Amino acid sequence: MVLKALQAHKMEASWEGPFTVQERLGAVNYLIAFPTSNQKPKVYHINSLKPFYSRELKVCQFTAQGGDDAEWPEGVYYEGKCAGGVEEVNLSMTLGRMQRQQIKELCTSYAPMFSATPGLTERAYHSIDTGNAHPIRVHPYRVSPQAKTAIEWEIQDMLQMGVIHPSESAWASPVVLVPKPDGEIRFCVDYRKLNAVTRPDNYPMPRTDELLEKLGQAQFISTLDLTKGYWQVPLDESAKERSAFTTHLRLYEFNVLPFGLRSAPATFQRLVDGLLAGLGEYAVAYLDDVAIFSDSWADHLEHLQKVLERIREAGLTVKAKKCQIGLNRVTYLGHQVGQGTISPLQAKVDAIQKWPVPKSKKQVQSFLGLAGYYRLFVPHYSQIAAPLTDLTKKKQPNAVQWTGKCQKAFNKLKATLMSDPVLRAPDFDKPFLVTTDASERGVGAVLMQKGPDQEFHSVVFLSKKLSERESNWSVTEKECYAIV
Repeated sequence: MVLKALQAHKMEASWEGPFTVQERLGAVNYLIAFPTSNQKPKVYHINSLKPFYSRELKVCQFTAQGGDDAEWPEGVYYEGKCAGGVEEVNLSMTLGRMQRQQIKELCTSYAPMFSATPGLTERAYHSIDTGNAHPIRVHPYRVSPQAKTAIEWEIQDMLQMGVIHPSESAWASPVVLVPKPDGEIRFCVDYRKLNAVTRPDNYPMPRTDELLEKLGQAQFISTLDLTKGYWQVPLDESAKERSAFTTHLRLYEFNVLPFGLRSAPATFQRLVDGLLAGLGEYAVAYLDDVAIFSDSWADHLEHLQKVLERIREAGLTVKAKKCQIGLNRVTYLGHQVGQGTISPLQAKVDAIQKWPVPKSKKQVQSFLGLAGYYRLFVPHYSQIAAPLTDLTKKKQPNAVQWTGKCQKAFNKLKATLMSDPVLRAPDFDKPFLVTTDASERGVGAVLMQKGPDQEFHSVVFLSKKLSERESNWSVTEKECYAIV
């Protein structure tokens, strides 16, 4: 199976296949053939591959159409719930026999916490502060019979797990089904009107670049994914009635934190930050994605055990099939990190490469949003993208006027990311070299550092588009501004 980018969902990827391994090109690279399509064989890193096992599945395919308030998924498959036991944990193929045996013994000792059923922690709870707002009630969206069947299955599963219970609340929000990259569906509720009257929790979220920098230098990395993370956090009593959602069956309300609530990320991030308190030198987390990183195998076993123990003590469970254990390079937050380097995820780069020429302002914004996620890998990104960002200004029409400059910028951004950009993970115990530059449209800089080969390697590229006022500065002023 090959992890490939989804065209419709820019930052998501899904497993496709099965395909055939045509040739092994090295320790981590494989040439994959696509016999059922016209696509030529392509090289993939081992982190984008997994074995295919033939098995019988009872599936129900459905499509649904919603009104203006809902966007229903097409071609979604509901696969039901699997066991999710510890045997589904993904171990690195680069580990030796003894190392694999040690990991299996460690994971087996924590086997009960590897489960497809979410746990329930007592270390956090979520509240919904709506002040003096009156109860908000929204009618359920109209859905197809197939979608109704999927909703009924999800309702039944959630009732059995104790996630929800029947409600008599004065509040009500409609249901939305969202497809997941692994082919399953995520049961969500459209809480937009409730969120509009909810007081926000401004707990800070971690910076993605800082998390990646921490992982970058490690020689061994493991990632853990908490099972339906939000559902492992209980709601307080007043929040339960506000979480009520309406379906074609009846009204229900959540016992645990549902997806889609305002400040839900803040509540969950506060929980995992407390969970990993004191372990920051070798463990980080962005919501339910936990990463453990170490420089030696002995340290990694010890660090992994401490994190697993913290998770067990908190009463949380882990989704085994999404865990990656003992890798030297892992996929984390849309990047490939490890062994001193950080690079974009190939599946996302492929999605950028296949992006069609935008025809509307919204399509330009979508492309810039995806390409901008990797702007730290692109020298002079702001200057290159300037013709495209100009199209998104308020005074510009919704139907964009695509010029030669726009096409040149569009092609250059694609080409730069397709050139396999790699950044060195920074070592803050060593000196850095800063190189700056300025042009008519913007300023840029590159942070560099010597590697083991005593050559300077790029750590990060930074750039900023100049405003109309700043563009009128003298060359000297622009050069000094670049340094600042």
